[in-house]
Amino acid sequence: MKTEQKRKMSRQEAGRIGGRKVASERGPEFYRAIGKKGGETVAEQRGSKFYQEIGRKGGESRSNRAKKNSRAKGKLAGRKAT
Repeated sequence: MKTEQKRKMSRQEAGRIGGRKVASERGPEFYRAIGKKGGETVAEQRGSKFYQEIGRKGGESRSNRAKKNSRAKGKLAGRKAT
């Protein structure tokens, strides 16, 4: 007869198992609904200025990455292939 020993489960493991169970029981529509509800709550509490600010930050971040990449390509263009 096989004896099973209970071992401690990490929080990460417990979260993963619980998340998978909820996903299988509730499905994607559940996550859409809670995401929409959360978004509406944030919009009511913080207003449109909040979304303008995070949009601006995201645009700046993207712009900085594009500039960095174009500079890196320019540096590589002047080198000979080895």
